[in-house]
Amino acid sequence: MAAVSLRLGDLVWGKLGRYPPWPGKIVNPPKDLKKPRGKKCFFVKFFGTEDHAWIKVEQLKPYHTHKEEMIKINKGKRFQQAVDAVEEFLRKTKGKDQASSHNSNEEKNRRNSSEERGKQSAGEEKRKAILSEGKLKKGTGEGKKRVSSVSSERGSKSPLKRAQDQSPRKRGRPPKDEKDLTIPESSTVKRVMTGTVAGFKWPPSVSEPVKDSDPHFHHFLLSQTEKETGSTSIQAADSTAVNGSITPTDKKIGFLGLGLMGSGIVSNLLKMGHTVTVWNRTAEKCDLFIQEGARLGRTPAEVVSTCDITFACVSDPKAAKDLVLGPSGVLQGIRPGKCYVDMSTVDADTVTELAQVIVSRGGRFLEAPVSGNQQLSNDGMLVILAAGDRGLYEDCSSCFQAMGKTSFFLGEVGNAAKMMLIVNMVQGSFMATIAEGLTLAQVTGQSQQTLLDILNQGQLASIFLDQKCQNILQGNFKPDFYLKYIQKDLRLAIALGDSVNHPTPMAAAANEVYKRAKALDQSDNDMSAVYRAYIH
Repeated sequence: MAAVSLRLGDLVWGKLGRYPPWPGKIVNPPKDLKKPRGKKCFFVKFFGTEDHAWIKVEQLKPYHTHKEEMIKINKGKRFQQAVDAVEEFLRKTKGKDQASSHNSNEEKNRRNSSEERGKQSAGEEKRKAILSEGKLKKGTGEGKKRVSSVSSERGSKSPLKRAQDQSPRKRGRPPKDEKDLTIPESSTVKRVMTGTVAGFKWPPSVSEPVKDSDPHFHHFLLSQTEKETGSTSIQAADSTAVNGSITPTDKKIGFLGLGLMGSGIVSNLLKMGHTVTVWNRTAEKCDLFIQEGARLGRTPAEVVSTCDITFACVSDPKAAKDLVLGPSGVLQGIRPGKCYVDMSTVDADTVTELAQVIVSRGGRFLEAPVSGNQQLSNDGMLVILAAGDRGLYEDCSSCFQAMGKTSFFLGEVGNAAKMMLIVNMVQGSFMATIAEGLTLAQVTGQSQQTLLDILNQGQLASIFLDQKCQNILQGNFKPDFYLKYIQKDLRLAIALGDSVNHPTPMAAAANEVYKRAKALDQSDNDMSAVYRAYIH
């Protein structure tokens, strides 16, 4: 297949991670953003969003050549808005090009007329000079020789003169820097790319092949760059999706609970082209998703009865039980073949009870709690821990790919709940230790920022560490993971340890610190607000 030539300024379809091909433009990257090593790539700014990324050449297609194809397979509202933005950009560019072309033609005509007059004047002066010289040297033959010499000289310099006339520098343009010549500017954004592109497929990355036996889903990685302080932060997304593009299931999807985690999950399901019906206890939270193409369910029972697979993500065991067993709850909508996936972080006893009542009505059940926070939910980078009906797990494949970077199937119901509590126990204990270290640094006269810089250069370096420390240093405790929920998970993890007579002294100590933070009215702040328990 012939290679497709791409240049700065071209309009393209770019494949970014899990997301469908999106219209964008090849632009110059920010000066402080380094180009990734490896395969050739371009920096693309996507229309209709604030997203931009380095995209590998094999993940790019010319815009005009594939426009009709892309519009047929993508129907979302945001996608259409992005296409509209491209067309508006083209209209404006066309208007500017026409005006520029008109002005350029006028200038060219004036320049040609002036040059012609100049040539005529110069020719006349040369003719007079030759005739005059010929008269002075009449009879010696030098006049004829001089005419021949002038003609010969003019002829010998003509090719050089033409080359100079055609040189941009001759016309007064400043010399271009060598670096500017590495990526030639596209002559027009409407130029149709050359090369064989029919049947072009988005190739998966070969750097991390997915084995047929591997049940996990792997997606694009967020690259990290270091600031001058040494702290790490997310700067741009690698465009490589190991599994290529996602084909959404044709099953109708329901979703109950639009909190910090649920909102991001639903947003990504819609972006990937799923048909979604939503419900939330506070109905106003549904409005945004209705605008994005979701349907509204009046009750949990109605959502379950009208959808093939219904997901739920609520705060705690009581909320999970009320949602299923309460008035107009999930159980009332369950019929043989209906599927229910509980993504809440609860204890194993609760999820086992819910599984039993769902299955007793002929339904299928899967637990699938998620590890992550609001930002990872929004980015579709959650880690999904699933257990229960293996067939249902496989039916949820496109949904899990839309909302997460990896999913694990852990066997029978209850296993995912136990694993999730252990994960959050470790995370909560670590957060309390971070807060303890920062306060100890402060009271002993050490720089908290320097402590963070040191940690970020060592084995503990992570996005979690950096973000939570930054929250503390900036005094910004806007919730990304509610403090009250991490304390709930610590409490449930301790109970899990008690049920098997396993000591959890570290988790118990951390739990007491979080309980103190809750007493200081920090429940609805981010978990990093546990820091305040040490300074009051």
